[in-house]
Amino acid sequence: MNFKHFGFWDIGLTKWSVLFFTLFLVSAWPAFANWVMGVHWAWFLVIALILGVKPFVDFLKK
Repeated sequence: MNFKHFGFWDIGLTKWSVLFFTLFLVSAWPAFANWVMGVHWAWFLVIALILGVKPFVDFLKK
């Protein structure tokens, strides 16, 4: 896919879609909910920071 043609709204709506699909999985799949609740919150924060480094650096370069 060529993401260069995606606009601000396309990327934002994709992020919201992923968020709500994750909430759906947590509410509809008890095993997934148990896993999410069993993992320490810091792991999710560390992963989010690692995944967000490159887009943030690219944003600062422009």
